[in-house]
Amino acid sequence: MSQKTQVKNILTIDVEDWFHTSALEPYIALEQWDSLQSTAVPNVHAILELLATQHTKATFFVLGWMAEHYPHLIREIDAAGHEIASHGYRHRLIYRLSRETFREYVKRAKAVLEDLVGRPVQGYRATSFSVVKSTLWALDVIKEAGFTYDSSISPIRHDIYGIADCPRFPFIHPNGLVEIPASTLRFWGRNFPLGGGGFFRLYPYWLTRKGIESINRRGYPVVVYLHPWELDPDCPKISQADWRTQVRQYLNLAKSKKRLQNLLSHFSFRPIQEYLQTVEFLPSQDLI
Repeated sequence: MSQKTQVKNILTIDVEDWFHTSALEPYIALEQWDSLQSTAVPNVHAILELLATQHTKATFFVLGWMAEHYPHLIREIDAAGHEIASHGYRHRLIYRLSRETFREYVKRAKAVLEDLVGRPVQGYRATSFSVVKSTLWALDVIKEAGFTYDSSISPIRHDIYGIADCPRFPFIHPNGLVEIPASTLRFWGRNFPLGGGGFFRLYPYWLTRKGIESINRRGYPVVVYLHPWELDPDCPKISQADWRTQVRQYLNLAKSKKRLQNLLSHFSFRPIQEYLQTVEFLPSQDLI
């Protein structure tokens, strides 16, 4: 086994079920959720076992809907020493919600999670990184709800999300909320996503590893994000989904677990809250 890098990266898990994803929203109505086959519990257990083997702690961004349906699972994650953060209540893009509904979802999810773990929940991540330029108002709602940090912005161009000119590394918003952006590599004058979700499955592992090493050499941590269903090669399929959705949802599911194992062997990781306790200075930025 190769020696791990000295920089501690950040590992995050978005706790949602396979049918919650934005890619499948056109094919699965919210009213169907309770009747669909859930794979979340065994998939989260598999991740917890893998992290325990590697003596690694992570931040778990938990969907409020999941916390209400599987409270025992959230308590297990917490009991294992991982950070519990919020992924909102329902997996819905912010720019498709009213401010009132978004505020309700933010507060409801936070309350559910705090009741389960018995302590304040500090972090928030929006559905599919949907804090974009048209929804920057959401940052004030998140701050007012009592969160200290956010991880809802991806500094890339994308058809669903992204603020391409957002700072690439952690910073502080004018309202005092700390932002932990999704990690990117920059070349040819453009940011490219690194280390998360579909991109973790799309890129060959050697490319992801080289990208993380490149950022670590500059002294910055990389934010890796994964979903439990992404480690499940038997994830239920929606056959009528279009080709783009098929790629986003199902590409390389059979390779993800091994890639995560390699990642945990090659790099050191910690939760976001632990990172924030050790960082001495973050720049302030105004995205408006």
